[in-house]
Order: sequence, then C-alpha cells, then structure tokens
Amino acid sequence: METDSEPYVRLASLRQLHQAMADMNKARSLADTLQAVADGVVQALNYELACVNLVGPDGDLVVAALAGNPAAEALITGRSGSRESWDRRLNMGEQWGDLIFIPHTEGWVLDDDDVPQWYTDGPAPRFEDEWHPSDRLFAPMYAPGPQGAGNSGELIGVLSVDRPRNGRRPGAWGREALQMYAFQAAIAISNARLRSNMQRALVRLERDQQALRASEESFRQAFEYAPSGMAIAEMGGDQHGRILRTNDALCRLLGRRASAMRRYAFSDLVHPEDLGTLLRTSAEGGRAELRLGRRDGTYVWVSLRNSVVADAADGPRFLLTHVEDIEERKRRELQLAHRASHDSLTGLPNSAELRSRLAARLCQRPQSSHTAVADAMDAAYGHSAVFDSGGHTFDFSAAEPYGAFDHHVHAVAPEDGRDDGTKGLAVLFCDLDGFKSINDRFGHNAGDAVLIEVARRLSGGVRDGDTVARLGGDEFVILANGLGRADAEDLAVRLRGEIIQPIRAEGRAVRVGASFGIGWAHCGMTADEVLKSADERMYVEKRSRPKQHRRAG
Repeated sequence: METDSEPYVRLASLRQLHQAMADMNKARSLADTLQAVADGVVQALNYELACVNLVGPDGDLVVAALAGNPAAEALITGRSGSRESWDRRLNMGEQWGDLIFIPHTEGWVLDDDDVPQWYTDGPAPRFEDEWHPSDRLFAPMYAPGPQGAGNSGELIGVLSVDRPRNGRRPGAWGREALQMYAFQAAIAISNARLRSNMQRALVRLERDQQALRASEESFRQAFEYAPSGMAIAEMGGDQHGRILRTNDALCRLLGRRASAMRRYAFSDLVHPEDLGTLLRTSAEGGRAELRLGRRDGTYVWVSLRNSVVADAADGPRFLLTHVEDIEERKRRELQLAHRASHDSLTGLPNSAELRSRLAARLCQRPQSSHTAVADAMDAAYGHSAVFDSGGHTFDFSAAEPYGAFDHHVHAVAPEDGRDDGTKGLAVLFCDLDGFKSINDRFGHNAGDAVLIEVARRLSGGVRDGDTVARLGGDEFVILANGLGRADAEDLAVRLRGEIIQPIRAEGRAVRVGASFGIGWAHCGMTADEVLKSADERMYVEKRSRPKQHRRAG
C-alpha cells in the first residue's frame, strides 16, 4: 500500500487487494483458505511476513498458515500458543482501531512466553515512524456477528504481520486496509469452516446411508432367504397384527402366496383354541407354540418369536415374527405323551390316565369332624369360608382340588335300590371270565389277541366322550357320564353280550365271559375310592353268577 503522504491509493494496489480477497474466498478447503489469507497479506498489503494463528477446539491458538519466509514456515507452522498468552498480547500495546500494535519498547516482555515467534533481522530505526525488527502488529479476526460488525462475534484467530516493505509503520490507509482485510478474512475462514463441517457431515451422512443400505440389504437377504418363516406385522392401532410382509419359507409352510398373506393378521390364521395364547404373546420378546392354518384347511404346529423393529427414531414400530415349523417335534411329543398315558397293547387309556380323567371330574371336600359345620359355612359363604373355633382355625379352601372347581358341576350318584331319575357318572369295572385258561392253553399271543378284540368291542359299544381304559391284565374300566341306574345296567348287559361273542385268536375261535361291577363317582371321593367301590361290586356280581355262566370256553 502507499504511504499516508499519498492523497490516493494507486489502482494497482486496490486490484491486488481485491484479488487477494477473491482468492481466499475461492479456496476449496479450510487449509487453502488459511494459506490464501496469509499469502494475501504479503502480496496485496506489502508485508514481508504474515502468520495466521487459528483458535483451536481447546481455546489455544495454533499457527495454521505462514507466508513470506519458508524457514519460518517450516519452524513454527503447527505450533500452539496458549490463549492466556494471546489474551495478554491483545490487551497491551496501542489500539489502532481493531488492530493491536506493540512497539519494541514494550514487546520485550513477550520474548519468553509460549507463543511461537519469528524474529527478523534489521538495523535499529533511524526515525520515529520507522519499523523496528521487534515491533509487533496483530489484526484479531472475529466471527461475523448479527450486525455484521467485525469484532462483534467470537474470536476465531489472529493475523500477525511483520516488516512492511517500505520500512515504515503503516499509516491510516495501511491500518484501514489491514483491518478491512482481517474482517474479510474472518468471513472467509468462517465460511470455509462451515463448508468443511458441511462436507464432513455429508461424508458422514453418505457413510451412514451406505451403512444403512448395506444393513437393509443384509436384513432383506436374511429375511427373504431365511430357512424358517419370517413375517413383519403392524404393531398397535386398529391394524395390530396385520401381516405386511412374509418370506418364501413362511409362504411355503402355509401353502399361501405372499400377496394373499397380506390380507390376513396372525389372529386370522391361528387355530381357534390357540387364539388366547397368541394374544398373550404378541408383544416384544413374546414366544408361543401354537397352530397356524394352511391353505388346504389343515393346521401346522409352529413356534412364534416376536421382536420389535423401529422404522425410525420416533417412527412407527413393527413386529418381526420368526415362525419355526415344530410339527415333527409336536408329533413326537404327542406320541410320547400318548405312550405314557395309553396301554401299548390295546391303545386304550392306561391306569394312570384313567385316574387322571376320573380325578378331573371330582372335587374333594375337607374330611373332618366339622363336616356338617363346613357344609353350612359353604352354603352361607362359599367354599372359601374361614372361621376359628376352640382355638383352631379351619380354612375350607385348603383342599386344593375343591377350590379349583369354580364352575364345576358336582358329580352325584343315584340312590341304591331304585332308579330315581338321577343321572350320574357311572364307573363300570369289567373283569374277563375264563381269560387265564386261554393264556394257559393257547399261549400269550392268543391272550393278547383276545385283549385287543375285547378293547375294540368295548370301545365300539360306548358313546363318544365315554372312556374305555385298560386297568391292567384282563381288567377294563368304562367311565360313562350322564347315566341313570337303569341306563348303566343296560350298558353292562349290552357290553357283556358283545364280549361273549366268539373271538378269532391264533387260528381258532375262543370265548371269554365278563363280569361287571357298577360304581358311581361323586364329589368327596377319590379316584381310588371310586375304582375300589366298582371293583367290589364286580366281585359281588361275579360270585352271584353260576360258574358255568361266568365263562364260555
């Protein structure tokens, strides 16, 4: 720039200043912008050395760019000075508008602080406004404030200059030009930082999007090609449970097309008996084993496992349901359960299953000397009545089976000796007559064939819902509910008539007879007590018949 003695600034100098500002605003990166700022001071403002000290994240100022001296650039670029030392500089010396000038007469106190410095050699000044090698001139750069004033925002850096080419301290024109340049440099640096932050954000966004696309693709492939069934369903709202998407494995399992599956919710496909199980386990982390309907009307046992998938941070949530085919396992479990509860020879329920079914129909009242009192309290207060008598507390809900029958229809028995129209649970105890002789004469294979045929005939002679069980050996038991005394006796006669018909065993026709004892199950009895009562009646009936009528060879 020209000296203050010139009444004008040459056009070439203005062009240089304009070009310097254009260069720093055209820079494509923050580093290029900082270097353009330093170069502009040397090229347009005619200083021999310029340094850009940028405020870092920790508040200290780092030498970010230097122009005019390669040796100084190599020595101090990248080094930092503490914010405390810089604040000391900016608060001393002479205030030239927004500039800070520290003459050599005061600057010696700064020689030993931690701010990176470069000293230029030169002779001592010969006149008052000549530049001294130890003079310091700083132009603070502030982020643009709301009103556009250069020093109204936060300090972003300091532009330090050294040795004007004309050897003189800058006059009014030079000071204003440096101040204006620092203001424009602050804008350029702020814009460059903004662009840099935006570029980093865009890079992060693109990276996140790529990761999201990769994740979505991985999920899509895992979903589509999973060996077991997968489905995505709506969660919450009026359409809760509606199927949005299914994979090929689930479509194959249910024999339905993917487009057709979207018309259903899981509640539409589940077996009616399993609907409650589905509703109890349709939340996150829910698991259930239930039956889903195939297109052909059959059902398949599956295991459902749910997890929640969020569409966005606060967006809609969906249920991701994993559907595993467990038909084979369920079939094995049912087979094992059937084997455990049924006779291996005849296929009838065994003794344990018989007792279980019988006990399920009976509720037991507490047996004690207070039975009459208990009945009265039961009538008055229900079966949970509790009272204290003589220092003892009686809780009539203590018998667990009794308290478990909230909607139980109590089993009653017809009165002995007459048919009063009462319908009860008849227990027919059947013992084969002459079976032992068949085993002895023709062998166990023949005996087994007889037992199998007797089981078939008994099962065919009762109603649906009645139970025919093999108690053991040649003993069978029939549970028939809703019979009167005459009905039970007629049933025993009819079954005896079926049994005594010839049976083909080991190539020959054999006959067995049957003795029946009719007992009645009623609440207050145990299963063993009921069976014992029917067994005793069977033996009474067996002894009352002539021996020749008890068996047929």
